[in-house]
Amino acid sequence: MQNESQIQDIAQKITTLLEGHPSHFLVDIKIKPTNNIKVFLDADEGINLSTLIQYNRRLYKDIEESGLFPDGNYSLEVSSPDLNEPLKKFRQYKKNIGRYVEVLLNDSSKKEGKLVAATEDGIVIAFETGKGKTKQNQEEAILFDNIKSTKIQVKF
Repeated sequence: MQNESQIQDIAQKITTLLEGHPSHFLVDIKIKPTNNIKVFLDADEGINLSTLIQYNRRLYKDIEESGLFPDGNYSLEVSSPDLNEPLKKFRQYKKNIGRYVEVLLNDSSKKEGKLVAATEDGIVIAFETGKGKTKQNQEEAILFDNIKSTKIQVKF
């Protein structure tokens, strides 16, 4: 379980780095067997590349100084989650209200629609049913307990 311990150490370091920026938050940390560390950060109003570069440099220095990888055999990537990454934090749901999402439920069924609300318990999506004269706008509440994953959908 060395990987878990390393993830916890890195999460602690990131939490310290984020303390001065309350709108920034940690989404996820992944460490591959090749010691490729991927850190996903986000912000309530979005996070820009120069900010991510600053976090990368400071985190790299902190990892080096701590001796977390004594042989120096690791790589570090700090980025914001891309569209292939599912939403993981409540703050991500709040930030993405108004965007289209695909929700995979625990029973493997899918729901698609516009994210119109997010509460501590779940989300509400809006979608259309029927065509032409029978077209209706509907909303559905989905509890977080029933959600396996939620991904942003790009609609043109």
